[in-house]
Amino acid sequence: MSISTTRFGVVDYLERDVLEFSNGLIGMEECRQWVLLADAKNKSLGWLQSVERGDLALPVVSPRRFVPNYQVRVSSRDVATLGIETAKQAQILVVVSKTAEGMTLNLKAPIVVCLENRTGRQIIAKDDHAVQYLLGATVPFRRSA
Repeated sequence: MSISTTRFGVVDYLERDVLEFSNGLIGMEECRQWVLLADAKNKSLGWLQSVERGDLALPVVSPRRFVPNYQVRVSSRDVATLGIETAKQAQILVVVSKTAEGMTLNLKAPIVVCLENRTGRQIIAKDDHAVQYLLGATVPFRRSA
């Protein structure tokens, strides 16, 4: 299978690569299937590429790489549909944004993924995390062609 994207050109993927988000992502509820792509130039950065929309790719990182003490409390109801029974089954990602001040992480609305069954959900953390956590060091945002 393949998708024609505006950022990466044509991307080939297998059905088992698809992450299913039954509720979509916040503000993108219609997009329910995504693939996680590695960035060729920055191993810290990944891209959630929508399967339904080739023009939609979100830069994501593991928050602990940049905020070592980051912890997120979620209700069991928020992750029950993902089949997560232990914290080790969950992969946590956060969306990276570029603002006038620099690169930011959305620590308030992490994306929780269960890699075992390829399901995910974006949740609102109960913790008092920033929606725009400013990174001290810059992270390359654009992938050069």
